[in-house]
Amino acid sequence: MKISINQLHTYLHLPESPEEIAALLTGSGLEVEGITRYDSIQGGLEGVVVGEVLTCVPHPNADKLRACTVAIGPETVVPIVCGAPNVAAGQKVLVATVGAPSTLLRGSP
Repeated sequence: MKISINQLHTYLHLPESPEEIAALLTGSGLEVEGITRYDSIQGGLEGVVVGEVLTCVPHPNADKLRACTVAIGPETVVPIVCGAPNVAAGQKVLVATVGAPSTLLRGSP
């Protein structure tokens, strides 16, 4: 039988990690066959940061694109070309950095 660690937390205060809980359950005579991790978004949100749009101008070579500069850290400013017609300087936006899982870029199936 599979049981969610969140379901266990509704009945018990368990500050231990899932691995430690599995060891405790096994030690008490219950068999733990394995631990399966589940992410509602595949890969979690690893590589996604909140950035602030510093500048946003029409792209010089495309009618429907905008060239923006976005601060994604205290000293990190990156150029981003996007097709969002409503982006503007001063907005906070989500930025998938280089190396972020590709499922974030195309959406989960």
